[in-house]
Amino acid sequence: MVLLSTSAMPRRGVLTLVALLLVALNLRPALTSVSPVLGSIAEALALSPSWQGILTTLPVLFLGLAAPLAPRLVRRIGPERSVFAALIVLAVALFARPYVVTTVGTAGLFLGTAVAGGCIGVIGVLLPGIVKRDFPRRVSIMTGLYTVALNLGASAAAGTTEPLRQALGGLWQDASQGASQVVSQGASTSSWQGALAFWLLPAVIAALFWLPQLKGTKPVRVPVRRGARLRHDPLAWQVSLFMGLQSSLAYIVFGWLPTILQDRGLAAVTAGLALSVSILLQVITAILAPWIGSRMRDQRAVLIGVMTLTLIGLLGCLYAPIASIWLWIVVLGLGQGGTFSMALTLLALRAPDATTAASLSAMAQGIGYTLAAMGPLLVGVLHDWSGGWNVVGFLVSAIALAALVMALGAGRDRQVASTLGTD
Repeated sequence: MVLLSTSAMPRRGVLTLVALLLVALNLRPALTSVSPVLGSIAEALALSPSWQGILTTLPVLFLGLAAPLAPRLVRRIGPERSVFAALIVLAVALFARPYVVTTVGTAGLFLGTAVAGGCIGVIGVLLPGIVKRDFPRRVSIMTGLYTVALNLGASAAAGTTEPLRQALGGLWQDASQGASQVVSQGASTSSWQGALAFWLLPAVIAALFWLPQLKGTKPVRVPVRRGARLRHDPLAWQVSLFMGLQSSLAYIVFGWLPTILQDRGLAAVTAGLALSVSILLQVITAILAPWIGSRMRDQRAVLIGVMTLTLIGLLGCLYAPIASIWLWIVVLGLGQGGTFSMALTLLALRAPDATTAASLSAMAQGIGYTLAAMGPLLVGVLHDWSGGWNVVGFLVSAIALAALVMALGAGRDRQVASTLGTD
């Protein structure tokens, strides 16, 4: 049995749209805020490249591990209340993770990061089903807008966390003038904590705007077809694996691109800005790719196109002369905006109804993000082993080629079996 809200779009209208977009803004800052200050965190806590890889991997891993919790929460409290609860826990985790280091040690940072990733995983599973239910005739445009909001949040965190850290360090140094040099230096190195904690504010704001969604939503039990198991559906697996493989490349970029560019000669602020610009440019193809794809007989050509751009951009960032880096940043952003928005679009297009869309979303994001977590971790391990970044090109090429294979199946004009029916 599954619980669904009986509220309809006419009653929600613009308020639902605004609330959804504000929630989407919070689905990446917990991840993209770490990489620009990863060097400061590593210096303060003496983290090796492998441990840095684990830190960037944890939120992605728990995106997948927490995904199966979403249907259980829906059965107990409904989708709207599940989103609200996840936002509150996310805000608490974002506040706690940089500061619990002082009481429980480095493990607290990793625990807070894992909890934040789990909250995002639950929300990410629920939103596609809500979109399919409340905007059944506007799935493509809503997916595009949802992805735009997600990218704006990711871009803002990537581009402003390091400047915020520097600003906080400067303020603290000004306030501590006349104090001992040791106190001033310790305060400066801990300014990354305030920069990370800042990102709880968007989660609190989104929770406040989501509150009206909790009123008058009476969950209704709908029967589920006995034995309907998406994990036995080849198309569901192709969608899930495409989601995971393209996400793996995305989280490699989120977790490691600023560090790679710094090692190639860019200043820390410039490297963070490069990631921010790349994510911001994703807005273009986040809207265009689903719009084009929904007007084609199937989506294979669009999927292949955006994945090819992603691979070219990644290889350019790794190997091309650093003077040309902004060209590859543009190519990478255009590619990844399309791959992610198309992965989300497939969750709706390949499902015949909202309930199945929610089930497919849970499967694709549960399996996909668990698989995706291996990408950032392997980058850290390979870098620790080789002492450089050249070998990473082989890893991203293999992931991109596997994603292209999955795109050929997931992009076909097919639908998975409905999970609705009678017992």
